[in-house]
Amino acid sequence: MSPFHRSRRRVLLAAVAVLLVAANVSGSTLAEPQTATAAGGTYYPVAGAGSTWSANALQQWIRNVFDNYRWKVTFDDSGSSAGRQLFSQGTVDFAVSEIPYALSGSDSPDARPARQFAYVPIVAGGTAFMYNLVIGGKRVTNLRLSGETITKIFTGVITKWNDPAIAADNPKLALPAISIVPVVRSDGSGTTAQLTTWMRSQYSSLWSAYCAKAGRSNCGITSNYPIVSGSAFIGQQGSNGVAGLVAQSKSVGAITYVEESYALNARFPVAKLLNAAGYYTEPTASNVAVSLLAAVINNDANSPDYLTANLAGVYRNTDPRTYPLSSYSYMIIPTAIEGSFTENKGLTLADFASYFLCEGQQQAEVLGYSPLPVNLASAGLEQIQKIPGGDPANKNISSCNNPTFSPDGTNKLAATAPQPQACDKKGSDQCLTGTGGAAGTSTASSSGSGNGGSGNSSDPSGVPTSDSAGGALDGEVVGLTGGGDAVVAASPVTLPERGLTPTAVVLMLLATILAALVILVPPVLARQRAAAVGVPRGPTRAAVRAARRPLPAQSSAQPRNPLVSRVSQGARRASVHLRDVFRKGGRTVPPREDS
Repeated sequence: MSPFHRSRRRVLLAAVAVLLVAANVSGSTLAEPQTATAAGGTYYPVAGAGSTWSANALQQWIRNVFDNYRWKVTFDDSGSSAGRQLFSQGTVDFAVSEIPYALSGSDSPDARPARQFAYVPIVAGGTAFMYNLVIGGKRVTNLRLSGETITKIFTGVITKWNDPAIAADNPKLALPAISIVPVVRSDGSGTTAQLTTWMRSQYSSLWSAYCAKAGRSNCGITSNYPIVSGSAFIGQQGSNGVAGLVAQSKSVGAITYVEESYALNARFPVAKLLNAAGYYTEPTASNVAVSLLAAVINNDANSPDYLTANLAGVYRNTDPRTYPLSSYSYMIIPTAIEGSFTENKGLTLADFASYFLCEGQQQAEVLGYSPLPVNLASAGLEQIQKIPGGDPANKNISSCNNPTFSPDGTNKLAATAPQPQACDKKGSDQCLTGTGGAAGTSTASSSGSGNGGSGNSSDPSGVPTSDSAGGALDGEVVGLTGGGDAVVAASPVTLPERGLTPTAVVLMLLATILAALVILVPPVLARQRAAAVGVPRGPTRAAVRAARRPLPAQSSAQPRNPLVSRVSQGARRASVHLRDVFRKGGRTVPPREDS
C-alpha cells in the first residue's frame, strides 16, 4: 500500500472514530440515569397520548407548566383508543381516554394491560353537536334538537333538514330542504364511545337497528363509528378533522359531534339539546357541573375501575340546568417502575397531574370545558400519590385552588349555575340568541311568526342579524353530498410551539463535525498525495512570515533575490483581513415561549 493510501486510510478511520465518540456521548446524555431513589430528584421529560376530546385543555396546561416550571410534557392527540393501546405497550408514560379499559357493553373492549395503572379524572365537559346550516344566506346559530332527533340523524333515519321532527324542535325557523351530512370519527375515539353509550342507553332500538344495518354483529358501545355503505355519512380523523370539515364555507348541511372547545375555536354554533326537564340547553361549564352531580362514581378504592363513572343518571337528570351528554375524561397513570418509566419521570408526571387538578382547572371554562367537582379533584390527588417518584408534599387538597371548591365542600359552580331562559322551554317559543362559538350572533325568526321569544334580538326592520354563510341559498347542496368528495380543511387551533429537542441538538452536532471534516480532510489528503508523488511544496509559513518582514536596504549594485521578492509579493496579495465576529458568548438558554 502506498504512503498516500495509508495516510488516507488513517484520516478516514480517525473521522469515523470521531463520529462514533460523538454519537456515544450524545446517547449517554439522552439516556435516563439508571440510579433510582424513593422520590425523583430531577424533572425528566414525560410523554403521553390519547384523547382529542381533552386535547385543547391538556395542551394549554402543558404550555403553562413549561413556561412557569420548565417541566417538559408532550402529548400526542391520536385518539383515546390509540392512547390506551400505547400505554398498554409501554410506549408512552401516560394516556388520556374518555372510556376505561374493559368497558362493559363495548363491541370490542380492550383488555386491562399487564402494566400496573390507575385512573385520574382530568377534565369535564359536554359532547356538543357542531353544525353548518343557513337560511336565506344567513347562518343559523340557535338550532335546537331533541335526543331522539339527534339519534335519528346519526343513524340515518332523518336525512333532510326540513324533517318534521327537526321543525318541531325549531318553531321559529323555516328550515331548508337540503341533505343532512353527518360527519363522524373515522379513528378509534372516546368521543364516539361517549355518543354511542348515550344512544345505546336512551334509544337502544334505533341504535341497534342502525348497527345491524351497518353489518355489526355486536351492536354495543363502540369507539369506531359504523358507516352504512352508500349513505351521506363522512368519516374524518380526530376532533380537528371533523370540526374542520364542518366549518368550511362549502359544508352547508353538515353536523358532527365534538367537544365544545373545538366549536369555540372555529367560532361555530352548537345545537341546544333537550334535557329530561323539557329545556334545550348548551354544554356550558355550569350546566355540565350540575349534570355531573348525578354521575355514579366508582368509589371502591380496591376496584380496578376506581373513579370511573356510570353516566346513566346524568342522561336522565331532571334539573332544568343539565346538559344530557356531560362527562369527564381520565388520565391513565403508571403505579409501578416498569419498562422505561423511572422515579424522575414520576416526579414530573405527579406534579403535572397535581397542577391540572388544581390550578389548571381555573382555565377549564375559558377553554370550553367544565372544572372538575371537588370530589373528583380530591380523589384524583389521592390517586397521583401512587405514581412512583412523585413528591407527596405537593398533593394536598387544602392548598388546591380549584374554582369549584367552597368551604362547605359543595360544588360552588353547580350552586351558582343560572336557570335556562323561558324561551328554551319546549313549545311554540324559541330563543334566537347564538350558541357555542357564535354566542354573539343572533338568528332572526324565519317561520313567519314574528320575532319570537324573550331574550331574542333582531333588527327591527326584519333584516337578519346573523353572519353571512358564504352566499349559500335555500335548497342548495353546497360542497357535500352523499357520494361526493369532501375538501377537508383544518379549523383554527393554536398549537404549542416546539423548541430544539436533544435529538435535534445531537444531529446538529454531528452535521457540524461532518462539515468540518469535509473542509479539513481534502487539503490533508492533497498534501499527502503530493508528498507521495514528489511534487514540490510551496513556501512554508515560516518562509512567508520571513518574506513579510522589511527587507534590508540594498544598493543598486547588490542583486535582489528574485525568489524572496516573488514570495513576498504573493504573500501580500493573499493577505485577507477578517473581522473578529466569532466571539465566545453565554450558554444557550431556550426561549421562554418554547413549549
